[in-house]
Amino acid sequence: MNILVIGGGGREHAIIWKLSQSKDVDTIYCIPGNGGISDIAECVAMDVDNTSDLLDFSARKHIDLVIVGPENPLAEGIVDMFEKKGVPIFGPNKRGAMIEASKIFAKELMRQYGIPTAAFRVFDRYDDAGRYLGSLTPPYVIKADGLCAGKGAYVIQDQEEGRSVLSDLMVKGIHGDAGKKIIIEEFLPGIEASYLAFTDGTSMLSLLTSQDHKPLLDGDNGPNTGGMGAYTPIPFVNEAVERDIKARIMERTIAAMREKGIVYKGVLYGGLMLQESDPYVIEFNARLGDPETQPILFKMESDLLPILMACIEGKLHRINDIKWKEGVSICVVVASKGYPDKPEKGFVINGLERLKERRDVMVFHAGTKKADGRYYTSGGRVLGVTAIGSSYEDAMKRVYEAVSMVEFDGMHYRKDIGAKALAKKV
Repeated sequence: MNILVIGGGGREHAIIWKLSQSKDVDTIYCIPGNGGISDIAECVAMDVDNTSDLLDFSARKHIDLVIVGPENPLAEGIVDMFEKKGVPIFGPNKRGAMIEASKIFAKELMRQYGIPTAAFRVFDRYDDAGRYLGSLTPPYVIKADGLCAGKGAYVIQDQEEGRSVLSDLMVKGIHGDAGKKIIIEEFLPGIEASYLAFTDGTSMLSLLTSQDHKPLLDGDNGPNTGGMGAYTPIPFVNEAVERDIKARIMERTIAAMREKGIVYKGVLYGGLMLQESDPYVIEFNARLGDPETQPILFKMESDLLPILMACIEGKLHRINDIKWKEGVSICVVVASKGYPDKPEKGFVINGLERLKERRDVMVFHAGTKKADGRYYTSGGRVLGVTAIGSSYEDAMKRVYEAVSMVEFDGMHYRKDIGAKALAKKV
């Protein structure tokens, strides 16, 4: 099969790395790709938002399967256009992608179908939202309705901060049209968890539980980012809680979409908050998470390709389970100085060759480019150093040893990815 992967981050590198191990894969193309991806796939410089050019490319290269990594092309309806041309494509259609592209759509769906989530109010006028803020006692949460690259949610600790965020979103428009409508919702304390599942719109196949780390600094301090690391599995979800997540959240959401005439195919990602044994939805995503995909796929033994095809063809019920390697997998994101606001770029990355032959370590590239046989930084999140170990302690030891072998000017990373599992292990 000839495969095209859309995207150029660590998630896409992990997908391509995993697919490259399949006996049924011939050639993998990636648009636009990155330095690390170029070692195992043919990277093509092309605008991922120009669907017409992508369709032409797919026809020229006789593409048998397209996999969409990031959320923006999904929200713009890339799946609908490829399906019309008869090209197999993995991901939800435009209506399905609304589960991520519109927080309001997702919250109202959850309220209608009894899917547990925080209480909320929707506003499209700044004055009305401001008056409502005056009736609240922090903490509470303000969210932009649309896509903001993972940076559209704000946990508000005092009223002055709340009014400032409201002004940024609705008056100054720092996220453009995405912030014209907003949600103000109750703050839910607890333990965050990511729950991802493949679906063909009817059946569901769960991936391992994982935990992302959004804030830039250790101890969950600093500004939110696209994600500074993740580990899998997490020890806070026992069998009873997982059954509850599957039945009351994931399966109910897929059925709710189907009731609305949306056959949701692809990955449904539930960003959850666990309060004791009760799970609540913080948000839904319509694709694989980044960085969660890196440790999850590094731990997967099963062939990924048949699962993707079964989702597209409506035959996921034929796949009973996914086989996993033993142990714990941890991904530490290594970022550029200045990330997330103004990352510095163009620095040589040293030390990667020392990790190349390690079976317990894989370095997934995100913001990198390759020139003259060397890798250079080209984005905010540069690398996702991922390791597998026999325990949380062992995996942390291995991943941070690997991180210590990599260097570039201004590199930054959290030093506590996995520590939550150690602190609250059950």
